[in-house]
Amino acid sequence: MSESKTRVGFVGLGVMGKPMARNLLKAGFALTVHNRSRAAVEELAAEGAARAFSPAEVARASEVVVTCLPGPADVEQVYLGPDGVVDGAQPGSVLIDMSTIDPATHRKIAAAAAERGASYLDAPVSGGPAGAQSGTLTIMVGGEAGVLERARPVLQAMGERTYHMGPVGAGAATKLINNMMAAVNCAGMAEGMVLAVKSGLDPALFAEVVGNSSGASRMFASLVPEILKRNFEPGFTIDLHYKDVRLAVELGYALGVRLLASSIASQVLQEARGAGLGKQAIDAQVIPLERLSGVEVKACG
Repeated sequence: MSESKTRVGFVGLGVMGKPMARNLLKAGFALTVHNRSRAAVEELAAEGAARAFSPAEVARASEVVVTCLPGPADVEQVYLGPDGVVDGAQPGSVLIDMSTIDPATHRKIAAAAAERGASYLDAPVSGGPAGAQSGTLTIMVGGEAGVLERARPVLQAMGERTYHMGPVGAGAATKLINNMMAAVNCAGMAEGMVLAVKSGLDPALFAEVVGNSSGASRMFASLVPEILKRNFEPGFTIDLHYKDVRLAVELGYALGVRLLASSIASQVLQEARGAGLGKQAIDAQVIPLERLSGVEVKACG
């Protein structure tokens, strides 16, 4: 597919989707967009995108349709609901969902797309809003290799690294397991930082030591500086992380895999949600433990 000629549609212009769609525009694709909230549509229309008023309208106008949505129910509705993407899909088109959802929903949509003569990829991403804005996302793809090659120019406009993980659903499994592992890291980070403060340690100095020791992780390096500044503005929210980990644990149940640490990590996130912190960034999961322990993790001075 040639970027200058390929007609691309995008549904779901949220914190991740809008900058991803903007990067498609910058790459020269002819872009049609739809979103439940129209403000984002108008913003991208002012930059050159065409407006659509339903997912089906996007699909009718596009050779490649990209979606980025909050959860499984949203994805199923956008694809399989009335006036959905599958209703408008053209024979030979490629449908790509970049949401973080379960493999079973992807397989269900892929089967419906195939009946319309369309191909389907699940392609969740890692890199957060910053990666979405800079076009440096990591993309994990499930689907046929030949379909991925047809869609690769579209994906390259949004991501720096694209991995073919296997058949439809494999990208989703990869992303869920990754986020599950990150949640376990986060739970350990929160407990370690609170225990350090309760022990009388300087949290910034402790974080520096851990950053050069075996307790370090990418999550530790990215979240602890924000905790020390008491910055809990999203980013990636506790609600969304909980959804991802819950789906990963459910996948473990379905496959008969014991996921003890991950189940506990999901409950740490649920505790934070119960404390009214669901819309805050994932580093805010430290707050309930701080309250229980009577300390606050913050930079000294």
